[in-house]
Amino acid sequence: MAADDTTECGNKTEEENDAHVEADTEAPALDAPSPCDDRPEDVQDPRKWKWAVIFLCFYGFMGSIKPGESFITPYLLSSDKNFTRKEVTNEITPVLTYSYMVMLVPAFLLTDLLRYKPVLIIQSMSHVVIWVILLLGDTLLQMQLMEFFYGITMACRVAYSSYIFSLVSPALYQRVAGYSRTSVLLGVFTSSVLGQLCYSVGKVSFYMLNAISLGFVSFGLLLSLVLPWPKRSLFFNRTKQQEQRELNVVVAKTELDKMNMAAGGSPSPPSTWKHTVLVEMLMELKNVLKRPNMRLWCLWWVFNSTGYYLVLFNVHILWNQIYNKNVYNGGVEAASTLLSAVTSFMAGYVKIRWNVWSELVIGVITAVQAALLLLMSTTANIWICYFSYILFRGFYQFLVPIATFQIASSLTKELCALVFGINTFLGTVLKSIFNLIFIDKRGLGLDVKSQFLVYVLYFTILTVVYLGCAAVVIFRHCRNRPRGGGGADSQATPTELRPVEADSEAQPLSNGVKA
Repeated sequence: MAADDTTECGNKTEEENDAHVEADTEAPALDAPSPCDDRPEDVQDPRKWKWAVIFLCFYGFMGSIKPGESFITPYLLSSDKNFTRKEVTNEITPVLTYSYMVMLVPAFLLTDLLRYKPVLIIQSMSHVVIWVILLLGDTLLQMQLMEFFYGITMACRVAYSSYIFSLVSPALYQRVAGYSRTSVLLGVFTSSVLGQLCYSVGKVSFYMLNAISLGFVSFGLLLSLVLPWPKRSLFFNRTKQQEQRELNVVVAKTELDKMNMAAGGSPSPPSTWKHTVLVEMLMELKNVLKRPNMRLWCLWWVFNSTGYYLVLFNVHILWNQIYNKNVYNGGVEAASTLLSAVTSFMAGYVKIRWNVWSELVIGVITAVQAALLLLMSTTANIWICYFSYILFRGFYQFLVPIATFQIASSLTKELCALVFGINTFLGTVLKSIFNLIFIDKRGLGLDVKSQFLVYVLYFTILTVVYLGCAAVVIFRHCRNRPRGGGGADSQATPTELRPVEADSEAQPLSNGVKA
């Protein structure tokens, strides 16, 4: 992953780089490798793809280093720019969400059509424009334009997260996904620490921090220009192996038609635009929604990510209102990123029956997040607010890899990318609605404290829904268990963080492949 909720433009480090991290989990690398998947032409020479992956990860690391990003909101509210808190909250920040929503679908399609690299160049150019405007701009319209370009950079993040999978064979997808995720996390952490050290120890001004950031993003633009150009992509640029595989499917279908006609049946309808890969995948989405577990985690992705990013986009404004003398935004961002990495790692070792306890786990974590938001919105102690925010992020990031595997485990890589893309788009639309009603000056135009109370109410409602669903699921599970505790269900091995188990609910999810 979004939207800005409060005046805060300063949390861009979290917003965009979290979006990069999530995009890594959204990438099609998470489905099981299939022997029929095509292999890149250069996979025969390991040195080629290894150096390409290393260079791309280096680009991801350098692209995440923007020391001034954690301090954008204090910079706009300082005497350097002299914008009011109301202007930042209700007029500047909401533009990011609207821009992101408008650019998300075009960026998704262009990424595949243009084979990643041009979209990465556009993203890098937008980063440069952002920091040029921050350094030279001084009007409200210019700051809104800066937020517009921020929306473009966030929409283009899908190019980085999916680019790396065009460089290797499917058997290496999971490994390179970890590499790209780690490089971005390390870049975010380094950027936050560097920014805080420059500000607190080096006494570097906000203006100089942004000038340093401009240097880093300019270097990132140069790196994007020399990235290798992939020969393939998921939907539009099919390789010869893929074309041959599709031809084999057509031949098999023709043979099946002959058998049907010999048996007195009717042949299959001729191939039309309705039988293209993208259209067939859209038709298959109804099968995805028939699976209760899949439906639950998709809804979690849409609704909880909406609240999560609303908090991230506005928390810097809240910090500025509580305490604006010494700014520790970079240190808090670094700590929250580190905790997020730890909780994401821990999630891989959780052993639990997700088909029974998913709703309860989600409900409890959402309830804790609601309590943390209430603490953040009511406390006058900035350190309590910092600590609550760090925990809030950690709990969300704990569920991200679980949701990713639960959704992606039984989908083909193309359908997986489509499902995550739709989830992200729906979440962005919901964030835009929140923005328009509660944050934008054309709506209620709430101040940041009131916005956080709205977020508390939002997470509380989600908690009630999740816990209510959990009660129903657990009741049905207990009622259906064999009496005496000797049944197979009581002896079943707890489900780990791995692909969803195939059961009676399994349906063909893409191109006839069953879960």
